[in-house]
Order: sequence, then C-alpha cells, then structure tokens
Amino acid sequence: MEPREPNDLRQRRRAGTAIKAALRDLRVELALLNHQIGGKLALKDIDLDCLDVLAQNGPLTPSALARQVGLHPATLTGILDRLERGGWVARDRHSADRRSVSIRVLPDRNREVYRLYSGMNSAMDEVCAGYTAAELELITGFLQRSADAGRSSVGKLGQDS
Repeated sequence: MEPREPNDLRQRRRAGTAIKAALRDLRVELALLNHQIGGKLALKDIDLDCLDVLAQNGPLTPSALARQVGLHPATLTGILDRLERGGWVARDRHSADRRSVSIRVLPDRNREVYRLYSGMNSAMDEVCAGYTAAELELITGFLQRSADAGRSSVGKLGQDS
C-alpha cells in the first residue's frame, strides 16, 4: 500500500472532523426532539428510551432491558412501575415460573409515540430519497459501525468504574 499524500491525509482529517461534528449536531437535535415528544406524552427521556428498546427488541426481561438501556435494575423498576401505570407497558408473568417476568409494549399507547415521530420519519424519507440504494447501504453501514463504536465506548467506560 502506497503512503498517502499529505493533502489526502489533511482532507481525510477534515472530513472525519466534519462527520464527528455532524453526529454531535444530530445527537443534540434528536435529544431535543425526544424531549419535546416526551413532554407531550408526560414521559421522561429514559422512558422513551425504554419504550424504544422494547419496541425494537420485543418483550424483554427487566434485567435484559436494564442492560440495554444502561440502568441499574433497581432504577429500572421505578421506571417500569411508571410506564405500567401509564398504560405503556405490561409485565407478563410466565406460567411455569411466576418469578420470571417479561416486559412488553402496549400497542395502543405506542401508536401515540409513532404519530408524534411521523414528521421526523417523513423528513428522513425525503432525505433518503436523495441517495441511491448503494449510497444508502454505505450510510447504513457507517451508522451501524458508529453505533457499535458507541456501545464499545460505553462498555469501556463501565469497566473503568
């Protein structure tokens, strides 16, 4: 492999810096959107995170959900109590072992969440329409690898505690 030209290295560094800045901007905008939607639904940001993880991954045990959202199980218990009281989730006890519980989202209430995100989803459809299928695959791969990098960083920080 040939050494890169100094100009190429500078351009790559600038592009990498611009990508990180754009990701930070996106994180802030998504946090603001989530906070506004949470306010309309009387949900905290962490409540929305829990609902999103459950919606994406199907029913989970409380300990599995706690791991995925990065909370201590005792903290999650209070959140689940609040979500259950609000009609957002149900706790299902398994007939074979009544101590074993799964948490699932209740579809009627979660339609409210999807309705509030419809503007963002439509805007993202428009953004994606400007790219070819191959470009979208490249972007998807980049975002997935970025999410993996975030998970790895969270894991490393957790080990340092």
